[in-house]
Amino acid sequence: MELTKSEMEIMDVLWASDVPLSRADLLERSEEKTWKDSSVHILLNSLLKKAAIKEAGFVKRSKTYGRTFVPTLTREQYFAGTIFCHRHKPEVIGLFEALLARDEVTPEALEKIEEMIKEKKNK
Repeated sequence: MELTKSEMEIMDVLWASDVPLSRADLLERSEEKTWKDSSVHILLNSLLKKAAIKEAGFVKRSKTYGRTFVPTLTREQYFAGTIFCHRHKPEVIGLFEALLARDEVTPEALEKIEEMIKEKKNK
């Protein structure tokens, strides 16, 4: 699944929230959006169709009810999935090597990665 820039902006808001958000909530929390407010329903329907989000319930706003939404996958799961959906797939070893060379990888992260590798080997 690949998301458009506008869809990613909505996903960023949903990923940053710990509660389901309504259309109105998304509009309020979307600070640097490239899409028009009137397009939010089209973007939400597209994300639903791609199964990137799901309905989480309803919320009453004034006299009407609106749907609330949550992501179906984490930011990390999305990006991991996009790496291997391209025609030019990277080699797993080379990908890990490139990721581990980045300054963002802390000693704490390395310990967690080692634990995850041990768990994977034991399965």
